[in-house]
Amino acid sequence: MWATSARRAIAGQSSVTSWLTQLRNSMIKSGEKVRSFSSGSNQLTVRDALNSALDEEMSADSRVFVIGEEVGEYQGAYKVTKGLLQKFGPDRVLDTPITEAGFTGLGVGAAFYGLKPVVEFMTFNFAMQAIDHIINSAAKTYYMSGGQISVPIVFRGPNGAAAGVAAQHSQCFAAWYGSCPGLKVISPYSSEDYRGLLKAAIRDPDPVVFLENELMYGETFPVSDEVLDSNFTLPIGKAKIEREGKDVTITAFSKMVGYALKAADELAKDGISAEVINLRSIRPLDRATINASVRKTYRLVTVEEGWPQHGVGAEISASVVEESFEYLDAPIDRITGADVPMPYAANLERLALPQQVEDIVRAAKRACYRQVPQSAAA
Repeated sequence: MWATSARRAIAGQSSVTSWLTQLRNSMIKSGEKVRSFSSGSNQLTVRDALNSALDEEMSADSRVFVIGEEVGEYQGAYKVTKGLLQKFGPDRVLDTPITEAGFTGLGVGAAFYGLKPVVEFMTFNFAMQAIDHIINSAAKTYYMSGGQISVPIVFRGPNGAAAGVAAQHSQCFAAWYGSCPGLKVISPYSSEDYRGLLKAAIRDPDPVVFLENELMYGETFPVSDEVLDSNFTLPIGKAKIEREGKDVTITAFSKMVGYALKAADELAKDGISAEVINLRSIRPLDRATINASVRKTYRLVTVEEGWPQHGVGAEISASVVEESFEYLDAPIDRITGADVPMPYAANLERLALPQQVEDIVRAAKRACYRQVPQSAAA
């Protein structure tokens, strides 16, 4: 019933306010038991981490609902919402037409009204159709209302480069949204990150942009029993030191964390001890952890898939120069995507992205003065 009303509201055939009132009242009256997620062998894919987090938060709070393209009948474009329609029904898992501006606006309005929408974008590239709602409505309303209107909404979906989808479907939006006051921006790496941070994002009173990675959904990570507990969350704005070291600090987020860890293994073979920081959160950025690490290692390499100008690495570099400049023993090295639209040809696409482990190893060695700098070798 409410799903039908939502579709009509999107089409302009009924009152959005009336639908929101009915939906809110229905959710407040309904009650669900929290699902206990099976630990199995304590191996969890990123896809299942997201699915279990959504399931548990929808069970725990009747105000939470999912809205987006193909989230219901099709079980999600990447099967992240698999089983949710069958469990919670069309009242709370709403399939929409292909209209990002429409269903994002509905989600923001529902958040104004006290509900907790989780808006799924099939890819964050499509979120550009809805960026006015995300920036001007969701991010700014709490401030512009003098703190009277909270906007508890999550915008989630795959971000960054996939494979062979060219310039319009390969952008990293971490720096875009990370520059906007009023938003919290998360970019997880492991199953623990995805599960704990999505649960925290849904519970957060502010709008959260949750940037996933399409190529990570099928990746499996070991998790502890604590991670599988239904009450498990991770704090937004706190980085994780994935590997301790003393010679060079490497910061990364999302898929690039895995490359940084592999690079650290390679560097260890040459006697270089690299500290790898998984940022987890882009905004707020954990400047304290980054600067503390640099003050220990005296060197910094930042890694990201996005463009170099005004990127996440640029912000990290500025923070370290402002707060820890006197500790630096070498220039900061930034590893980024190429400053071009993403090519479609596979060979050019590879050249446009950080060359996985090799680029990170070379940059770390340059910082440690273990090889000739590129400018000198040119």
